[in-house]
Amino acid sequence: MQLTYIDIIVIAAYFLFNLMIALYLRKRATQSMDDFFVSGRNVSWWLAGTSMVATTFAADTPLVVTGLVAKNGIAGNWIWWSMVFSGMLTVFFYAKLWRRAEVLTDVEFAELRYSGKPAGFLRVFRALYLGIPINLIIMGWVNLAIVKIMQSVLGIDKIEALLIAVVIMFLTASISTLSGLWGVLWTDMFQFALKMGMVIVLAVFAVQAEGGMGSLVSKLQTIKPAGGGSGSILSFTPDLNSLWMPMTTFFVYIAVNWWASWYPGAEPGGGGYVAQRMFSAKDEKNSLLATLWFNVAHYALRPWPWILVALVAVVRYQDDAQFAADPESGYIRILMTDLPVYLRGLMLAAFAAAYMSTIGTQLNWGASYIVNDVYKRYRKEKSQKHYVWVSQAATMLLMVLSAVVTYYMDSIAGAWKFLMAIGAGTGLVYILRWFWWRINAWSEISAMAAAFVTSLVLQFGFGFKEENPEDFAYLLLITVSITTFVWVTATFLTNPEPQDKLLSFYRKVRPNPKFWAPIAKAAPDVPQEKDGLFNFGNWIAGVIMIYGFLFGLGNFLLGSNLYGVLLTALGILSGVFIYIGMSKRGWGFLT
Repeated sequence: MQLTYIDIIVIAAYFLFNLMIALYLRKRATQSMDDFFVSGRNVSWWLAGTSMVATTFAADTPLVVTGLVAKNGIAGNWIWWSMVFSGMLTVFFYAKLWRRAEVLTDVEFAELRYSGKPAGFLRVFRALYLGIPINLIIMGWVNLAIVKIMQSVLGIDKIEALLIAVVIMFLTASISTLSGLWGVLWTDMFQFALKMGMVIVLAVFAVQAEGGMGSLVSKLQTIKPAGGGSGSILSFTPDLNSLWMPMTTFFVYIAVNWWASWYPGAEPGGGGYVAQRMFSAKDEKNSLLATLWFNVAHYALRPWPWILVALVAVVRYQDDAQFAADPESGYIRILMTDLPVYLRGLMLAAFAAAYMSTIGTQLNWGASYIVNDVYKRYRKEKSQKHYVWVSQAATMLLMVLSAVVTYYMDSIAGAWKFLMAIGAGTGLVYILRWFWWRINAWSEISAMAAAFVTSLVLQFGFGFKEENPEDFAYLLLITVSITTFVWVTATFLTNPEPQDKLLSFYRKVRPNPKFWAPIAKAAPDVPQEKDGLFNFGNWIAGVIMIYGFLFGLGNFLLGSNLYGVLLTALGILSGVFIYIGMSKRGWGFLT
């Protein structure tokens, strides 16, 4: 694809506008670490929530969805759609608690909840682990995706594409360095509008090129998913006799995986950059509403433009060997053939926006761990300006290291599964640590160690393959069972946290007193929020609302208007139920 002067002007204007936002917010964001990493805890729900959505819309996301649809049909998205249960759990059970904690990072929670050397070890270990290796690998994958896109679109080699990516990343790092999380949030808002608008435009042109939606659906009726099974590629639910999603595996996704596994961006109970946005909210209400808006947009509204382009690619390239070998490339190929020439510059800017929104968050989030949970912990009594300067330096260092990781990504790609093993099976302890007073630092440490060892032994000792659906199901079930046994045993074999530490946590966070009875009795002055059933009802209603909107919109787009009306109505009724209940407590978004 050859760029014209107009394309270059559009792309340059996009970058200039982002930089102007950063310069405008510079003074506001660099007064203190709170300003730099959590925007002074003064962010409205719509800004924090949109930033979460923008961050999870990386440059590779449409490509990944295209690959899932090509291999397993629309239902292939259940691999991530199943996480709705976890997302809505965070909304109604944890968003308020995270905001009350008033920590700067989620790993700082360790020394708020626990005491002594075990708590210090847990905090520093998780900060280094998440802030450096995990963060660099995530950024490496994101960098590699934009490199792949530029290679295909611009017809350049990997080194040239990587150099362009480094330039874009340097600009992103500069924005993050200049304006901290404030800059990330406001550029995310602009970037999300741009990239969402452009993927919708591409979907419209791609469907029109196939003769309209009716023609596209008709052509898809006879096409089976490449992954096997007798189900239709248009089905919203997987064929439970298929090789890619047999009944056992689907059960594990729906009933176990969403609460049992930890990985960045989908931590049970919230964590990482999602938690960072909750910390930055003005108050508990804005924290909850931000997370609710994120889940609605992330799961129900955003996927369909990607899915429609993926379906066009399946029809057009069903007999193409290149597409069969690399189905993710179908999205780029549709972009190059169906998007009008006059929109090329905007589309490239949209991909840059998708890339920058994720990289900007990863840089700021990673630096927060390094500075707040490691450097500041051992270098106390420095000025806020000093910590801001160190945060800026850490941001730039992470940028440089991520470029190095990207260059060698082919040689370290296997490390992803190795590093992620530590999170398999640990989710339950992260969920319960808020609500059960007896959990201590050794509970978390033993859970991490047990999950890590068990997962590796099963994979490398007994030959369980994570990419094999049935192996994945049994791998997760065994790991969860062993991990849970180990951490529960460790909890009862070790002493509880000192009462003064538990009282301090209870007074600050005010968790539901049901499982904090011994501590609640010692603090009768603390208001007791017995909202368990209320939160549970909202959680169920929230899950129904998301799936109602998701499948209702999908049915409308694919021509099944009756099902579209019924499912959308179900989503609306669930939303009304949530709104009425929240409004009675003064938490409605209009109150």
